[in-house]
Amino acid sequence: MQQVSTEISAPVATRATVARVQAIDIVRGLVMVIMALDHVRDFWSPTTFRPEDLAQTSVLLFFTRWITHFCAPTFVFLSGTSIYLYQQKQPRKGPVSWFLLTRGLWLVALELLVISFMLLWGYSMILLQVIWVIGWAMVLLAGLIWLPRWLLALLAFVIIAGHNALPTIQPVTAANVGLALLHNGPFLFDPAHLPPFLVAYSIGPWLGVMLAGYLIGPWFELPLPQRTRMLRLAGVALLLMFVALRATNWYGDPLPWSTQERGLAYSVLSFLNVTKYPSSLLFLCLTLGVALLLLSSVEGATNRLSQWLRTFGQVPFFYYILHLFLISFGALIWTTVAFGKPINLSFNPPTAWPAAYQPSLLRAYVVWAVVVLLLYMPCRWYQDFKRRHSYWWLSYV
Repeated sequence: MQQVSTEISAPVATRATVARVQAIDIVRGLVMVIMALDHVRDFWSPTTFRPEDLAQTSVLLFFTRWITHFCAPTFVFLSGTSIYLYQQKQPRKGPVSWFLLTRGLWLVALELLVISFMLLWGYSMILLQVIWVIGWAMVLLAGLIWLPRWLLALLAFVIIAGHNALPTIQPVTAANVGLALLHNGPFLFDPAHLPPFLVAYSIGPWLGVMLAGYLIGPWFELPLPQRTRMLRLAGVALLLMFVALRATNWYGDPLPWSTQERGLAYSVLSFLNVTKYPSSLLFLCLTLGVALLLLSSVEGATNRLSQWLRTFGQVPFFYYILHLFLISFGALIWTTVAFGKPINLSFNPPTAWPAAYQPSLLRAYVVWAVVVLLLYMPCRWYQDFKRRHSYWWLSYV
């Protein structure tokens, strides 16, 4: 469910010399704003059915959920690109590898100890979501960056294009949970003497996405016209691949599209309804294709909206933690006032919801707008703080 970018910050000695790529910050900021909508909907307006359920959803509800699919792949992809750009500022790979290892383990610990608690309002269960997979992808990349680029390209291709051919591991047991963590869709694992683990994101596909972002890093060192051309060609190629494979239902997604009895609009939704958990080849073709086109289009943007998005995009982890706190803690207060007791609508079954509760997309959109507005000034303050200070821990926050 949760999505976040983990931009690589430069170490203390070089922070002021690292040239930022505006397009990366703007696109990252854009998907962060969109991400908040999904999390608000989860806590403030969940439904008894999945928004992608074409038999029950509305067009607006479907797109409210579907548009947020672009967040996680864009975040992870740009994390890989940021790693490459960070590496170019360092004289040796050793410190880069160490930073990726420690930053990755730090993110895994935060997912387990802080983020899970913040979302669940306790430790009744442990969530393993996008911060978890980004952390482990960084840990793995700490070793992979020593390999030749051609081998990394082959590995990324095999992971992204081939993982849909792997069977799902069922049932998940202590003996095979390691393999399930690499590929399975969401599953619940209940180890002895520990809270159960809800694994929403598997590590393998997202490692492939981070590797792909790392591999296109050199494009951002090219002159802008050449970079723009390469990003656009790659984006168009991915979208054409998506259309061709999706139209034939041949390969790339476990959920084939079909003509819907509810009419043409829902048939189009079926075509667009690709699988995020685990991220299918077609899911990544669609989302990364659009992300590449956006990256090719906004480097020269100077309007007020682009500056707002840049602010968010330059402090992604700070934004992520703060927006989860506002959304989750705000929902706790709202449900207490509205229903007489706090109720976590996102992580309780509908049978436990108050009888007076009704989902409302209007409520979700209003709360989303309020959350984003409240986030701007703290994010701007932290952006300025990072520019004026060089504390070592800023590389981890």
